[in-house]
Amino acid sequence: MIVDKANAALESVYAAGTPEALEEAYAAWAATYDSETASLGYLLPFLITAWVARYVPAGEGPLLDAGCGTGLSGPSLKALGYGDIAGLDLSPDMLKIAGSRSAYNDLKEAMLGGPLPWPDGHFRAFFSTGVFTIGHAPASGLHDLVRITKKGGHAIFTVRDQVFERGGFQAVFDELGQAGKWRLVEQSLWFRCYAIGDPEALVKTFVFEVT
Repeated sequence: MIVDKANAALESVYAAGTPEALEEAYAAWAATYDSETASLGYLLPFLITAWVARYVPAGEGPLLDAGCGTGLSGPSLKALGYGDIAGLDLSPDMLKIAGSRSAYNDLKEAMLGGPLPWPDGHFRAFFSTGVFTIGHAPASGLHDLVRITKKGGHAIFTVRDQVFERGGFQAVFDELGQAGKWRLVEQSLWFRCYAIGDPEALVKTFVFEVT
């Protein structure tokens, strides 16, 4: 059953433990990722476009899909008039699928938490969904994402409830705020990641303006 396969794959990526194991888990999942996450009613790659459109007018400069996976967000943003979108992901197998969607003009294999391959202030905004979650990118990855976002630009991302406290996200938020690097402009209520499966899996969307 497709839902059972999707849940098993989710457990595999959450339990990966190391970046290498996570890359292997996504390599195994890449070919069926879209259909299996759809079976759970995975909302985030599509819902994030609403926050992007709220804060970033189309045509104002490049966007970064940080942890783009198979590129599910790209076609929705392209349909809304966003034509300059880059993506990064740690999985070359997922990036290959993202590249087939004709929505991204730059795709790079990179890992959040380390230095990213773009100069300071390069992007008008970055957005990220399902990446700051169990066994995935650390809160510290926000530092370099802010570095490559221009002043007056936006950081738009979701954080899973189970990692928000223990992953030190509030501490990183405060650190960047106290350093004058960003200010909070919106945070959503906690809401479900999946419309169909796993009703207890909650995330919150945060929007910061880079200063």
